[in-house]
Amino acid sequence: MKNFIIHTLGCKLNFSESSAIAAELEKRGWTQGGVPEIVIVNTCAVTGSAEKKTRNLVSKLHRENPLAAIMLIGCYSALKPELLERWAGVDKVFGSHNKMSVVDYIVTREVKPTPNFFATYSIHDRTRSFLKIQDGCNTHCTYCTVWIARGKSRSDTIDGVLKNIKEIADQGVHEVNLTGVNIGDFGRGTNEDFTKLMKAIVKQKAIERVRISSIEPELLTDDVIKLVAKNEMLMPHFHLPLQSGCDRILSEMRRRYTTEQYAEKVKKIKKLMPDACVACDVIVGFPGETDEDFEETYNFLSDLPVSYMHVFSYSRRPRTAANIMENQIPEDVKDERSQRLIALSNEKKRTFYEQCAGQERPVLVESQVNDDMLSGFTDNYIRVQVPYSEDIINTIQTVTIDPCRTVL
Repeated sequence: MKNFIIHTLGCKLNFSESSAIAAELEKRGWTQGGVPEIVIVNTCAVTGSAEKKTRNLVSKLHRENPLAAIMLIGCYSALKPELLERWAGVDKVFGSHNKMSVVDYIVTREVKPTPNFFATYSIHDRTRSFLKIQDGCNTHCTYCTVWIARGKSRSDTIDGVLKNIKEIADQGVHEVNLTGVNIGDFGRGTNEDFTKLMKAIVKQKAIERVRISSIEPELLTDDVIKLVAKNEMLMPHFHLPLQSGCDRILSEMRRRYTTEQYAEKVKKIKKLMPDACVACDVIVGFPGETDEDFEETYNFLSDLPVSYMHVFSYSRRPRTAANIMENQIPEDVKDERSQRLIALSNEKKRTFYEQCAGQERPVLVESQVNDDMLSGFTDNYIRVQVPYSEDIINTIQTVTIDPCRTVL
């Protein structure tokens, strides 16, 4: 038997690409699972911790499958191919420009050219799918290596996205999550853009639910916000990276908005959709972040009607401007600041859930928690549990929000 296994670290974009690679291998006669001849690891390098997880995982997989050839793809392999090629068990390392040719290499031992942009989507539990519509980034934030690993911004066409959504829906999936490195940059260099894409998706009506993944606040247009507000197929759920609530730090990070502009965007969403979920990313301990800067961030977020935060401690990344900045922050200070924001995030999420208590909301029932309960997400991204019934798996059910059955 020609068996393979694939492990994915990092973002939903990686999961989308891994799913496409697995599906293509299966088309060519390979079987996922069993004792593998091939092990593929889709790597992540967004933080030093992510790199460490990759190293540990590859070492573990080599111990468990000493005869298997390990193929590495993803951001870490794109940034440090020479290093990864020296790891025990590694047969081949693929960069961002040719990662999809891993399939050809496995089948024919040849590395063939791949298109500048290749669309992928995940089909896992057949309830929702992550659809890649864009890749790369031209922003070059001072703390980030993703633009180095994934290259310049490029994207699919509107027709290509619509075709993929139709394919996904035809496989029984009820929700698609539009994903990419910088999806708001969709259509760069063409006469298409993200707003036109969202209008075309609404007009097509090929699938019940469409969710927008992380989008830069300056690229989320008022037209898209209004479109989400008046169309039930577009989920009232926004993920807007903030990174800092201090304008001085935002400028040092090379972000393209101010705290005032960010707050205006969030308030516009909440005015049109009071029950919308608004999540954000925050980095603590960026070089030069003083106690006063952090308090400014904390107070800004405390006053802002966001639903929860993803909190990250700043991680030094080679080849970035921030890596060589002065006044690097000690790890214990980062940890203390991170814990304070995590506590604030938990408080905000609990408040958001309580505000929605008693409401009837559509839930896509996805997975089994135990013998008695199933779980799924509401349109506004509250994870709830419902009594087990095989008949409602992969269906959209109307559920009354009970804080006792929500998952923080």
